[in-house]
Amino acid sequence: MKALIVDDERLARNELKRLLENFPKLQIVGEAANAEEALELMDELEPDLLFLDIQMPGKNGFELLESLEDKAPHVIFTTAYDEYALKAFEVNALDYILKPIELQRLSEAIQKVENELKDQALKQESQTYLSEGDQIFVKDGEKCWFVKLGQVRLFESMGNYVRLHFEDQKPLILKSLNALEERLDPKIYFRANRKHIINLHSIAKIEPWFSGGLLVTLKSGDKNWGGEKIEISRRQAIKFKDLMSL
Repeated sequence: MKALIVDDERLARNELKRLLENFPKLQIVGEAANAEEALELMDELEPDLLFLDIQMPGKNGFELLESLEDKAPHVIFTTAYDEYALKAFEVNALDYILKPIELQRLSEAIQKVENELKDQALKQESQTYLSEGDQIFVKDGEKCWFVKLGQVRLFESMGNYVRLHFEDQKPLILKSLNALEERLDPKIYFRANRKHIINLHSIAKIEPWFSGGLLVTLKSGDKNWGGEKIEISRRQAIKFKDLMSL
């Protein structure tokens, strides 16, 4: 399990590293003194776990999580302030530890992470993905469709809804993009950024884009449908290139 420590106090980082020596399954792959450094390291190292302080110069810990373009690693907040506990669990942190950190309390938090990772692994093993040959029923208002999933070129997050793009239709379904991503075959459907999942078989063009990202253009057809231009974030571009062997 790879972990990244994010804390603006060097002594606090050193003390946490000392305590974490008691957990051989956990590998400290890096440390950052602020959110900007953390974002760069997360792109490079892809940690499974963040030990995250809240009060830091520049972006605080919550703002760091908000700036992530896709799903965040698991988070254990480490802070001297107890008034943020409720908000911490609202952003799905696995635990919230007050400084000074005690070894027993740290052990309990790490056990939560290990249990969560085991549960996720079991879920993935038993998960049956929807493939492009599966037919789905879509209802939006008075309109209904039976659509083969392979016809959907783009899934677009719209708050609590997802807009499906197939041919010249764009119905909404009441489902989160994260929940949908868990059901889709990752060999065919790729999370481009926080708002979009694209059908890899629907890509017509790939171009370099700003800050190490990529811009893909989707296939178009008659009746002026398709042709959407979707940005693949810098972090996701690394995974995309590996998946597509670019």
